[in-house]
Amino acid sequence: MVQIGKFNTLKINRMVDFGAYLDGENLGEILIPGKYLEKNAAPGHEVTVFVSLDSEDRLIATTETPLAEVNQFALLRVKAVNSIGAFLDWGLTKDLLVPFREQKADMIEGRSYLVYVFLDDESKRIVASAKIEKFLNNTIPSYSNSQEVDLIIADETEIGYTAIINNEHTGILYHNEIFESLDKGQKIRGYIKKIRSDEKIDLTLYKPGYEKISSMAETVLSYLKMNNGFIPFNDKSDAEAIYDTFGMSKKNFKKSIGSLYKNRLVAIEDDGIRLL
Repeated sequence: MVQIGKFNTLKINRMVDFGAYLDGENLGEILIPGKYLEKNAAPGHEVTVFVSLDSEDRLIATTETPLAEVNQFALLRVKAVNSIGAFLDWGLTKDLLVPFREQKADMIEGRSYLVYVFLDDESKRIVASAKIEKFLNNTIPSYSNSQEVDLIIADETEIGYTAIINNEHTGILYHNEIFESLDKGQKIRGYIKKIRSDEKIDLTLYKPGYEKISSMAETVLSYLKMNNGFIPFNDKSDAEAIYDTFGMSKKNFKKSIGSLYKNRLVAIEDDGIRLL
């Protein structure tokens, strides 16, 4: 079944001067403008497209990638505000509407907000809501301890950060267990530390059961995460370069790398260290 607000792989039914019409199955034919088609596109070819609505609420397909699909959370910037609501930049030509009824407080142009993208049952339009709590799953969580999960940082509190787990539940990352800066809306992998008796969830960024790593190893780990998971340093690197970058001696750097390697957090390669 073809879904609005999701990526779908559809066949080309027929070509026209301004693009092609795709077989939208349950939704009927869907137009894809010519600028999104490959030069050799022809009837019968399959294309993977994101299905949404154009400015006149007609179904349209695009190969552009939105910052969020329907039923997902994302941090999005307000491009404009008018009498209808706020319009967010979500990576597509047509901006994403947040109606006033879905705003916690009046949204301000230029600011970014964590929102939930959904298909409105009444209008059949893709819209967003800043009232994210009502879209979270209220059932008893069934995660297991040490389970790896996808996290979105939702907010910072006195004790740590609240994070959305797998687009369903929320949990807590505690300040005293975090050794890197986190930003609202940031997507990151984490682990279930434990589900408490009150059904609240404690989270960690490091797999429970690993040996505690030193603050120096945490420094190296944070540097890896800030540099796309790779650093061009190893045990043969120049001691002065290591100190200038990490503020530690070569001996301590090697100990830190050894600790991370032992905990299966990094791979040691010929040209550097890679985050696993």
